[in-house]
Amino acid sequence: MTTHRAPKPLADPNRPVERAVNAALALAALAGVGWIAGMIYTLVQWPL
Repeated sequence: MTTHRAPKPLADPNRPVERAVNAALALAALAGVGWIAGMIYTLVQWPL
Protein backbone atom coordinates (compact mmCIF):
# COMPACT_ATOMS: atom_id res chain seq x y z
CA MET A 1 0.00 0.00 0.00
CA THR A 2 1.29 3.45 -0.84
CA THR A 3 1.52 6.26 1.66
CA HIS A 4 0.29 9.72 0.84
CA ARG A 5 2.76 12.41 1.72
CA ALA A 6 2.51 16.12 1.26
CA PRO A 7 4.67 17.26 -1.63
CA LYS A 8 7.89 18.97 -0.61
CA PRO A 9 8.23 22.62 -1.60
CA LEU A 10 10.54 23.18 -4.56
CA ALA A 11 12.75 25.67 -2.75
CA ASP A 12 13.12 26.91 0.78
CA PRO A 13 12.83 30.73 0.77
CA ASN A 14 15.61 31.02 3.36
CA ARG A 15 18.21 29.40 1.11
CA PRO A 16 21.14 31.62 0.14
CA VAL A 17 20.99 30.36 -3.47
CA GLU A 18 17.55 31.85 -3.89
CA ARG A 19 18.73 35.17 -2.46
CA ALA A 20 21.64 35.15 -4.89
CA VAL A 21 19.32 34.48 -7.82
CA ASN A 22 17.01 37.31 -6.75
CA ALA A 23 19.99 39.66 -6.39
CA ALA A 24 21.25 38.69 -9.85
CA LEU A 25 17.82 39.31 -11.37
CA ALA A 26 17.62 42.71 -9.71
CA LEU A 27 21.08 43.64 -11.00
CA ALA A 28 20.16 42.44 -14.48
CA ALA A 29 17.00 44.55 -14.42
CA LEU A 30 19.01 47.62 -13.35
CA ALA A 31 21.55 46.97 -16.09
CA GLY A 32 18.74 46.71 -18.64
CA VAL A 33 17.21 49.99 -17.51
CA GLY A 34 20.62 51.64 -17.67
CA TRP A 35 21.23 50.29 -21.18
CA ILE A 36 17.85 51.56 -22.38
CA ALA A 37 18.51 54.98 -20.83
CA GLY A 38 21.91 55.07 -22.55
CA MET A 39 20.34 54.21 -25.90
CA ILE A 40 17.74 56.96 -25.50
CA TYR A 41 20.46 59.45 -24.53
CA THR A 42 22.52 58.42 -27.57
CA LEU A 43 19.59 58.84 -29.93
CA VAL A 44 18.69 62.24 -28.45
CA GLN A 45 22.29 63.47 -28.77
CA TRP A 46 22.82 62.00 -32.26
CA PRO A 47 23.58 64.76 -34.80
CA LEU A 48 21.09 64.79 -37.62
